[in-house]
Amino acid sequence: MKIAAIIPVKTFSNAKTRLDLSPQKIEGLCKIMLEEILHIISISPQIEKTILVTKEEKAIEIGKKFNVIIIRDEKEESVNSAVALADKYLSENKFDASIVFPQDIPYIKTQDIDFMLKYMAQPNFAIIIPSRRFDGTNALVRMPIDLMKTHYDEDSYKIHMNTAKEHTLNVAMVFVKRIMWDVDNKEDLEFLLEQNDKPQIEAKIRELLDSN
Repeated sequence: MKIAAIIPVKTFSNAKTRLDLSPQKIEGLCKIMLEEILHIISISPQIEKTILVTKEEKAIEIGKKFNVIIIRDEKEESVNSAVALADKYLSENKFDASIVFPQDIPYIKTQDIDFMLKYMAQPNFAIIIPSRRFDGTNALVRMPIDLMKTHYDEDSYKIHMNTAKEHTLNVAMVFVKRIMWDVDNKEDLEFLLEQNDKPQIEAKIRELLDSN
């Protein structure tokens, strides 16, 4: 089975505005998080290819290190339009399933991906992992690729659950803590740094936050 990961990435200067950090620190944090999730996906035996959808040149530079497919999103209209660009590529290249991940879940591990994909049910299925506050979607698995359109940036977890149920009986809500730990605001970042789950990444983030 050919499974691809889709990671939409906003221009760093437009990202994470609720963190109350300087533009330089936001960019640095985005780089750390993106590099880590791309590293984890690149060593996952379950995922054949990663699709990075972005117009951010610094994200593209990081993506090249991990041999990702880069789709330029010059309009950067929304996460949904970015995913649609990736969907088109994956359908044309005969991928069976996709997983949409955000870039801001740096504590993800390969075993988290393995655990999530244990819930796959053929021929049609959707798997949804919510964010820690159950307002966003931190992983969305769709098989086939065009099973359903995405609905990010609008209380997406509930809408994705309801939309998936309209298209298939095989819908699984899965809880994977490290995938649920995203970084949208200052509280999220503080929570993440308290978990002591990836000391090396924590050290990088703390060094960035402590810098002038």
